[in-house]
Amino acid sequence: MSILNGRRIIVGVTGSIAAYKIATLASRLTQAGALVDVVMTAAATRFVSPLTFQALTGRPVYTDMWQTDTGGGLPTHVAHVGLAEEADLLVVAPATANTMAKLAHGLADNLLTVTALAARCPLVVAPAMDVGMFEHPATQANLETLAARDGVIVVGPETGRMASGLEGLGRLVEPEILLGACRLALGAGGPLAGHKVVVTAGGTRESLDPVRFITNWSSGRQGFALAQAALDQGAEVVLVAAPANLPTPVGAERVAVVSAQDMLEAVLARATGDPPASALLMAAAVSDFRPVSRSEHKIKKGRDGVPQLALESTPDILAEVAKAAHRPSVVVGFAAESQNVVENARDKLARKKLDMIVANDITATDAGFGVETNRVTLLTPQDEVTLPLLTKDEVAARVVAWVAERLIERDSERTA
Repeated sequence: MSILNGRRIIVGVTGSIAAYKIATLASRLTQAGALVDVVMTAAATRFVSPLTFQALTGRPVYTDMWQTDTGGGLPTHVAHVGLAEEADLLVVAPATANTMAKLAHGLADNLLTVTALAARCPLVVAPAMDVGMFEHPATQANLETLAARDGVIVVGPETGRMASGLEGLGRLVEPEILLGACRLALGAGGPLAGHKVVVTAGGTRESLDPVRFITNWSSGRQGFALAQAALDQGAEVVLVAAPANLPTPVGAERVAVVSAQDMLEAVLARATGDPPASALLMAAAVSDFRPVSRSEHKIKKGRDGVPQLALESTPDILAEVAKAAHRPSVVVGFAAESQNVVENARDKLARKKLDMIVANDITATDAGFGVETNRVTLLTPQDEVTLPLLTKDEVAARVVAWVAERLIERDSERTA
């Protein structure tokens, strides 16, 4: 997760039973290369020991309003000043009703709230409290105040079971959602800020009858990784996803589709409007064929044996995009090939009028469908670059970085 690597993140933990979840967040941030400083309120230390966070982050944990630095590379003076000056992001999770009220109104009576006032970095707030407390008008007013403030992202809460046994809205979001919110906050203002990027992902399905369909082995991982990489660069992201058992990246708009026709309509509506999207990244594995007709009832085995299946071509989405009156500035296609990989991809690059195509050999056991790694060749009308075996996240970061460079160049050409 390159966007987290080397970033200084303050994690503020307050007095809620949900504090145990933040140990996972601190661990994940640290594993991603972030320098994590945990600030705990006195009440928080009653739920989770400071030693837990110190062991997970390898850094001092701050609990005392008057504490001076005890290591970790911060200046040796009042802790909140050094913490606030160095921070790239402040995360308050779980945020109790009491702490939310203090953040909303600028009160500063403990180390966390003093640090929050001194900090000039983005703030992520994740509420967690019982149903009645969350629904109280005072809490709702404080929530609205925080959500309206520049640089603040409010995440959750979710509906679920509380420690009290009640069910309702007020449960802390899971660590993976918090991690996504951190990435979203750090990516804001990146090179793709102000740009809309449409990404397609997953394998489309063409129905035979109510229980059967034609599809492919695509998991959707590469497309979802592209969506996350674009969010990391500050883009507004629309993810047009065929069925895929993957969580939506935090901050992306997910448009669920099933068939190639569904995907065509969604892409044209969201990428070729007026104004069009800045970029379209067509990573979905779209079915090339569909049944000429769909049976309204389950096709049964009969005396006549296996039924004959008549097929027809599905819509060519990239061809339709190429013909659109308002075409995205940058269009990237993907070519999953089993033979003559580069030759077939270069032919597709020209026919579909693409700015770049990402080609991969689906016969490789360590790349392509169903695995977390990929080995690709990036082809443009001018260049050809073969990348080593990378994770799909790393491939996505390379592709999105190239898209950002092209968009910056074209923006400069327009204003020259």
